[in-house]
Amino acid sequence: MSHRVFEITTHGPGLYEFTADLARWIAGEGPIEAALTVMVQHTSASLVIQENADPEVQTDLAAFFHRLVPPTTDPSMAYLTHTYEGPDDMPAHIKSALLPTTLTIPVLNGRMTLGTWQGVYLFEHRSRPHTRRVMALLR
Repeated sequence: MSHRVFEITTHGPGLYEFTADLARWIAGEGPIEAALTVMVQHTSASLVIQENADPEVQTDLAAFFHRLVPPTTDPSMAYLTHTYEGPDDMPAHIKSALLPTTLTIPVLNGRMTLGTWQGVYLFEHRSRPHTRRVMALLR
């Protein structure tokens, strides 16, 4: 069993791929067979496995979730009461509740068994820059 914390710097809403970082760490553990579990240690960001071939996919996903859960400055969100941390804070918590914050990926021969066009992403939901912590565990 091995673990590592990854720090991912974000610069606003969007998807930040860290597949290569995970792959390098796993490769250093040898030709293992294990389950990789990753968990974001924040309540306003998520984790997703998504296409990494066309960047329009990430752009469209971010736009969709912004439209689905707009900032509290949008009249449709006037019912929210948790607003003192900024207009994007409570919507970020809602997005985090809708999307996974933990992923499990099989590892065979020291490699994640992702599909050809799949990548692992931190999905940042806040507007200002953050350093997000993702805990990774191989078991």
